Amino acid sequence: MNLTYYGHSCFGVHVDGAHLLFDPFISANPKAAAVDVDKVPADYILVSHGHFDHVDDVARIAKRTGATLVSNFEIVQWFAKHGVEKAHGMNLGGAWEFPFGRVKMTAATHSSSMPDGSYGGNPAGFLVETKQGHFYYSGDTALTRNMKLIGDSASLKFAVLCIGDNFTMGPEDAARAATFLEVKDVIGVHYDTFPPIEIDKKEAVREFAARGLNLHLLPVGGSKDF
Repeated sequence: MNLTYYGHSCFGVHVDGAHLLFDPFISANPKAAAVDVDKVPADYILVSHGHFDHVDDVARIAKRTGATLVSNFEIVQWFAKHGVEKAHGMNLGGAWEFPFGRVKMTAATHSSSMPDGSYGGNPAGFLVETKQGHFYYSGDTALTRNMKLIGDSASLKFAVLCIGDNFTMGPEDAARAATFLEVKDVIGVHYDTFPPIEIDKKEAVREFAARGLNLHLLPVGGSKDF
């Protein structure tokens, strides 16, 4: 299983022959200028919520690749009106078996609206269970005790957690989330893209290390095997 970071909260996971792309926000992100959005692979595009910094390149990538959009019902319906033909709608607590594995949509404590201001449904995270291992993506969220239920139900290879503070968990809460999830390795996302979410990266790594955890802050375009 290989993870590639495309900046902000966008990352791809190659597992069991499938490319899963999460929350694509690349072409309008100056920190991802080195990434060619038209070469990013995707068989499935998983979207946690409707904010522009998570959906900006969904239609562009979906139309090029023929990828299946996986998100909540409202987001799927919104993108259907914008030319995305292949989609699988879900909602909180629901799970579905895809060719690469099982995806469960988990609760996130945040907000959600589409770029035109329309309702974006419930924000979410994703628990992905595959033959090569399981992982969890929090989406944008506050720290919640619900994360302990995820740790109780699945043995995770890694988690992808928001750490930028201000709009989401900061490093301290994200480290606590990792203990709830019972996961050692965390990929940090949703930080440094905009001034309100700039963080002290060395201090963030120390916050995790103090709990015996590994916080991985990948460079844009960087990859890691799990």
